[in-house]
Amino acid sequence: MTAAPERERPERPGEPALVRKLRARQAEHKQRGRLYRLVFVAVGLVVLGVGIAMLALPGPAFVVIPIGLAILSLEFAWAEHLLEKALVKGEEARRKATQATRTQKILSGLAIACAAAAAFTAALVWDIPYLPV
Repeated sequence: MTAAPERERPERPGEPALVRKLRARQAEHKQRGRLYRLVFVAVGLVVLGVGIAMLALPGPAFVVIPIGLAILSLEFAWAEHLLEKALVKGEEARRKATQATRTQKILSGLAIACAAAAAFTAALVWDIPYLPV
Protein backbone atom coordinates (compact mmCIF):
# COMPACT_ATOMS: atom_id res chain seq x y z
CA MET A 1 0.00 0.00 0.00
CA THR A 2 1.23 3.45 -0.77
CA ALA A 3 0.81 5.17 2.52
CA ALA A 4 0.66 8.88 3.04
CA PRO A 5 4.17 9.93 3.98
CA GLU A 6 4.80 10.84 7.59
CA ARG A 7 5.44 14.54 7.45
CA GLU A 8 4.85 17.53 9.61
CA ARG A 9 2.04 19.61 8.16
CA PRO A 10 1.71 23.17 9.34
CA GLU A 11 -1.78 24.28 10.28
CA ARG A 12 -3.25 26.70 7.82
CA PRO A 13 -5.59 29.51 8.77
CA GLY A 14 -9.18 28.63 8.02
CA GLU A 15 -8.43 24.91 7.95
CA PRO A 16 -11.51 22.87 8.92
CA ALA A 17 -11.37 21.16 12.30
CA LEU A 18 -12.10 17.79 10.68
CA VAL A 19 -8.81 17.96 8.77
CA ARG A 20 -6.90 18.52 12.01
CA LYS A 21 -8.70 15.59 13.66
CA LEU A 22 -7.93 13.28 10.74
CA ARG A 23 -4.25 14.19 10.83
CA ALA A 24 -4.13 13.34 14.52
CA ARG A 25 -5.82 10.00 13.82
CA GLN A 26 -3.35 9.07 11.05
CA ALA A 27 -0.51 8.27 13.45
CA GLU A 28 -2.76 5.95 15.44
CA HIS A 29 -3.98 4.27 12.25
CA LYS A 30 -0.44 3.62 10.97
CA GLN A 31 0.26 1.42 14.01
CA ARG A 32 -2.56 -1.02 13.13
CA GLY A 33 -1.89 -4.37 11.52
CA ARG A 34 -1.54 -4.83 7.77
CA LEU A 35 -4.77 -6.86 7.42
CA TYR A 36 -6.78 -4.26 9.36
CA ARG A 37 -5.42 -1.50 7.13
CA LEU A 38 -6.13 -3.50 3.97
CA VAL A 39 -9.75 -4.06 5.02
CA PHE A 40 -9.96 -0.36 5.93
CA VAL A 41 -8.81 0.60 2.42
CA ALA A 42 -11.32 -1.82 0.83
CA VAL A 43 -14.16 -0.32 2.87
CA GLY A 44 -13.02 3.20 1.94
CA LEU A 45 -12.96 2.32 -1.77
CA VAL A 46 -16.46 0.80 -1.57
CA VAL A 47 -17.86 3.86 0.23
CA LEU A 48 -16.17 6.21 -2.25
CA GLY A 49 -17.47 4.15 -5.19
CA VAL A 50 -21.02 4.22 -3.82
CA GLY A 51 -20.73 7.99 -3.36
CA ILE A 52 -19.53 8.45 -6.93
CA ALA A 53 -22.41 6.28 -8.17
CA MET A 54 -24.78 8.53 -6.23
CA LEU A 55 -23.77 11.42 -8.46
CA ALA A 56 -25.92 9.78 -11.15
CA LEU A 57 -28.26 7.81 -8.90
CA PRO A 58 -30.47 9.17 -6.14
CA GLY A 59 -28.70 9.58 -2.85
CA PRO A 60 -26.59 11.93 -0.73
CA ALA A 61 -23.42 11.83 -2.86
CA PHE A 62 -22.02 15.01 -1.33
CA VAL A 63 -22.14 13.36 2.09
CA VAL A 64 -20.95 9.87 1.15
CA ILE A 65 -17.98 10.92 -1.02
CA PRO A 66 -16.26 12.89 1.78
CA ILE A 67 -16.82 9.94 4.14
CA GLY A 68 -15.07 7.63 1.69
CA LEU A 69 -12.25 10.15 1.24
CA ALA A 70 -11.93 10.49 5.02
CA ILE A 71 -11.50 6.72 5.36
CA LEU A 72 -8.94 6.60 2.55
CA SER A 73 -7.11 9.71 3.76
CA LEU A 74 -5.73 7.72 6.68
CA GLU A 75 -3.76 5.66 4.16
CA PHE A 76 -3.29 7.73 1.00
CA ALA A 77 -1.97 11.24 0.46
CA TRP A 78 -4.08 11.77 -2.68
CA ALA A 79 -7.28 11.13 -0.72
CA GLU A 80 -6.13 13.47 2.02
CA HIS A 81 -5.53 16.27 -0.49
CA LEU A 82 -8.92 15.73 -2.17
CA LEU A 83 -10.71 15.65 1.19
CA GLU A 84 -8.96 18.79 2.35
CA LYS A 85 -9.92 20.61 -0.85
CA ALA A 86 -13.54 19.46 -0.54
CA LEU A 87 -13.76 20.53 3.10
CA VAL A 88 -12.24 23.93 2.40
CA LYS A 89 -14.67 24.48 -0.52
CA GLY A 90 -17.57 23.35 1.67
CA GLU A 91 -16.52 25.76 4.39
CA GLU A 92 -16.33 28.60 1.84
CA ALA A 93 -19.83 27.72 0.55
CA ARG A 94 -21.20 27.68 4.10
CA ARG A 95 -19.64 31.07 4.79
CA LYS A 96 -21.06 32.52 1.57
CA ALA A 97 -24.50 31.13 2.37
CA THR A 98 -24.49 32.77 5.80
CA GLN A 99 -23.41 36.07 4.22
CA ALA A 100 -26.22 35.99 1.64
CA THR A 101 -28.46 39.03 1.70
CA ARG A 102 -32.11 38.80 2.66
CA THR A 103 -33.08 39.35 -0.99
CA GLN A 104 -30.88 36.46 -2.14
CA LYS A 105 -32.42 34.16 0.46
CA ILE A 106 -35.96 35.15 -0.55
CA LEU A 107 -35.19 34.64 -4.25
CA SER A 108 -33.69 31.23 -3.50
CA GLY A 109 -36.80 30.24 -1.56
CA LEU A 110 -39.03 31.42 -4.39
CA ALA A 111 -37.00 29.45 -6.94
CA ILE A 112 -37.34 26.29 -4.85
CA ALA A 113 -41.09 26.88 -4.43
CA CYS A 114 -41.50 27.41 -8.20
CA ALA A 115 -39.57 24.21 -8.95
CA ALA A 116 -41.74 22.24 -6.51
CA ALA A 117 -44.92 23.74 -8.01
CA ALA A 118 -43.72 22.89 -11.54
CA ALA A 119 -43.00 19.28 -10.52
CA PHE A 120 -46.42 18.97 -8.85
CA THR A 121 -48.16 20.48 -11.89
CA ALA A 122 -46.29 18.19 -14.29
CA ALA A 123 -47.27 15.18 -12.19
CA LEU A 124 -50.95 16.20 -12.39
CA VAL A 125 -50.98 17.15 -16.07
CA TRP A 126 -49.01 14.16 -17.37
CA ASP A 127 -50.46 11.72 -14.82
CA ILE A 128 -47.06 10.91 -13.27
CA PRO A 129 -47.51 8.78 -10.13
CA TYR A 130 -46.07 10.26 -6.93
CA LEU A 131 -44.93 6.85 -5.70
CA PRO A 132 -43.83 4.02 -7.96
CA VAL A 133 -46.32 1.16 -7.82
